[in-house]
Amino acid sequence: MQATKAAIHKITGINIATPKGFYASGLHCGVKHKKLDLGLLYSLIPAAAAGVYTTNQVQAAPLKVTQDSLSQEGKLQAVIVNSGNANACTGKRGLIDAKAMQLQTAEKLGIPSHYVGVASTGVIGEHMPMDKISSGIQKLVLDSELKGSIDFSQAILTTDTVSKNTAYSLKINDKDITIAGTAKGSGMIHPNMATMLGFITTDAAVNKDALHEALSYAVERTFNCITVDGDTSTNDMVLMLANGMGENEELNKNHPEWELFLDALVLVCEDLGKLIAKDGEGASKLIEVNVLGAKTEKEARIIAKTVVGSPLVKTAVFGCDANWGRIIAAAGYSGVSFNPDAVKILIGDSEVVIDGEPVSFSEEEVRNYLKGHEIHITVILAEGIGNGRAWGCDLTYDYVQINASYRT
Repeated sequence: MQATKAAIHKITGINIATPKGFYASGLHCGVKHKKLDLGLLYSLIPAAAAGVYTTNQVQAAPLKVTQDSLSQEGKLQAVIVNSGNANACTGKRGLIDAKAMQLQTAEKLGIPSHYVGVASTGVIGEHMPMDKISSGIQKLVLDSELKGSIDFSQAILTTDTVSKNTAYSLKINDKDITIAGTAKGSGMIHPNMATMLGFITTDAAVNKDALHEALSYAVERTFNCITVDGDTSTNDMVLMLANGMGENEELNKNHPEWELFLDALVLVCEDLGKLIAKDGEGASKLIEVNVLGAKTEKEARIIAKTVVGSPLVKTAVFGCDANWGRIIAAAGYSGVSFNPDAVKILIGDSEVVIDGEPVSFSEEEVRNYLKGHEIHITVILAEGIGNGRAWGCDLTYDYVQINASYRT
């Protein structure tokens, strides 16, 4: 990946409609009290599309509708999204409402209904206020400028404190290509998808099967490596649309610049994943755990996710306590076998464990480091060449406060 990163450039003035042919919009329709709560994403032409969904056995109606749409042609031209109500555990009526959102959006845009994806996020177990949703759909005005994208990125938020956006540019077949993304997520975040929604657009031409493989690859190494509180939600999905308006030769796994495209997609997903972890409910610090020297990349990611997901590690970081015992204990119950007598652990740049034993370090220096807003923990094993990372946040008093009164 390092060899190709130089050919990928992060874009300022980022927005989900930056890739050619994409438009976005958002407004307040009344699902929430005051904040924007309905968004629309649109491509001028049908786009190859791919989705990755929550692993929770309880899946909300919008996910079922979107999966059914993708199963027909593997294409989408629009996505309608609401926040404030998850439309989850709402029975037959929930499915009817999700399909109504799809049909009303399709009729507004003059496109087939199966070209419309549907996403919802918010409170579980409450029926959709369809009168408000329907009225809002009719009022949405598509915009290729920054305002439309900002409104869309804000309309998908729930307990998030900030919107989350990123974009990168690269050249494929000497054509300028952009990949952009926006996401929401703050609580109920855990590996294997969580209460997050992610939307990625690109003007690259990509084979639909290859697009699905690329998205799955990127999600496994980014969104599936974040955790806030260990809960996996009912509504989570990441959707990617590739409309081909960049006019490059269609990408597939045999294309000479496939790896370049894949690396750029991973960067987009990694940026969004880290922004979600950093914005965890009540969070004051982003935690990155880097595991080196595992047998495989997958085992390294499992250990990293276990460590960053440990409530005791999270509270130690919140309290600026260099309690490395919690780190090695979490690695030990990850389910991955390793030699504990060959483990090295660093908090920031400070070695606190070597060969599985404590070493002398400055408590004051590490405590001061833990007062920062971005904390790096490194676990080095002696098992192989597998490396992996995961991201999370500290566990604070505010997390309890926010979730104790989420519905009210």
